[in-house]
Formats: sequence, C-alpha cells, structure tokens
Amino acid sequence: MTAGDGGPTSVFEQLWTPYRMAYIKGEGKPTGDHDCPFCLIPAMTDEDGLIVSRGETVFAVLNLFPYNAGHLMVVPYRHVADYTDLTTAEVAELGAVTQTAMRVVREVSGAHGFNVGMNQGAVAGAGIADHLHQHAVPRWGGDTNFMPVLGLTRVLPQVLAETRQLLADAWPDHPPAPGPAA
Repeated sequence: MTAGDGGPTSVFEQLWTPYRMAYIKGEGKPTGDHDCPFCLIPAMTDEDGLIVSRGETVFAVLNLFPYNAGHLMVVPYRHVADYTDLTTAEVAELGAVTQTAMRVVREVSGAHGFNVGMNQGAVAGAGIADHLHQHAVPRWGGDTNFMPVLGLTRVLPQVLAETRQLLADAWPDHPPAPGPAA
C-alpha cells in the first residue's frame, strides 16, 4: 500500500489528532502568576479548588482533567517553574506529600501502581510550565483500553467532588515529617 492508493505508507497505522495543535501552540494557557490556576486555587475553599490537603509549602490537589480517577498533583504555593529552584524545605515537603498521596490513594482505591513525575517546561509536555507541579497518577491492571486510546474518552467512576472528599477524609492530619530513615 502507498499513499497514492489511500493506504498507509508504512506498517504503522496513524491516528490524527489535529485539535492538539492548539495545545502545542499554547492557546489558552496561563502566561503569568496573575492567571495561573495553581496560584489561584489556594485562595479557594478546599471543595471549590479540589484541594485534598494543605501543607506548609505545598498543597495536594485533584487534577481537573485527570488521566485516571484519583489523579493528584502536589504543587508548591510559590510560583516557581523549575525543580532546581525549589528550596530544601519545598523539596522535602513535596516528597513527603507525594508519599502520603500514594498511601491515601492506595488505601481508598486499591491502586496497583502509580506514575509519579513532573514535566519540566512546555517542550517536555508541561501543561502549565510556569508553575511546577508533580503528578501522582494511580494505575490499575487493564486501566488502559480502547476508550482512552481509540475513543479519546476517559472513563471515571466518580465525580471529582466525591473523589476529593474520600481522599481528604482519609488524609492524615499531619503527614510524616521528612527525616532520616530509621
């Protein structure tokens, strides 16, 4: 098969997603801390902002556009773009809150695993590149099927407000302080 007879030009089938060009070009993305959602969320109620927990230097918030149910982000209050610009206290709390997030999501939903990480810069895929945030995405065996892959649809078993409440209720009042391992 060739491009001339309507078939693919290689052994790989292609799915075209031209609507992604707006995302790639940055249309509608915040351009500074005045319109940064991660700067605006802490001023909201926990329910309105989907905040699960507030720490000293970071907060845990549900992703408004989750990859999976229980997809949390750990975000510094300070508007900072790069991981290397975090203070020692911010790095320590970011790690401790990420650990707590994983424990709580595992307890509440029985997650089998997690994708944890951050995209540094727009070219690395950061949707909001100017304000660092770390994702904790719960995973289950078989959670990727034809719906997200071909149907471009995510199946979430619960509305975000209910997920936020379950996680907030299970969140310990004071996550373990970072320190040397015993």
